[in-house]
Amino acid sequence: QVQLVESGGGLVQAGGSLRLSCAASGRTLLVYTMAWFRQVPGKEREFVAALYWSGGGVFYGDFVKGRFTISRDNSKKTGFLQMDSLKPEDTAVYYCAAKPTASIVGDKSGYDYWGQGTQVTVSS
Repeated sequence: QVQLVESGGGLVQAGGSLRLSCAASGRTLLVYTMAWFRQVPGKEREFVAALYWSGGGVFYGDFVKGRFTISRDNSKKTGFLQMDSLKPEDTAVYYCAAKPTASIVGDKSGYDYWGQGTQVTVSS
């Protein structure tokens, strides 16, 4: 199994930045794809960004438009989501997810491992 723990959420003003972290532990060799999703109460969980842990693929949701950057530190087994130019509509719980395959990175149903989520609130 793989355990994922997110951190870095909080309250920020519109236009500000936050950096989320996702620390992986356990059978981390099972992590081929690491992704970030977000969810607002009453709405579907939305794809934000994903990368292939070994390199060679970075993907973003349509709404990101250059504002967010996904990255990872192999030595620390930690993924990151740098979020800049934040907007009030970015307010959500952000979840880290991982799976042992590369298929359809934006499909939340394909992910085997999830973190507990971290709240991001952007004030206007």
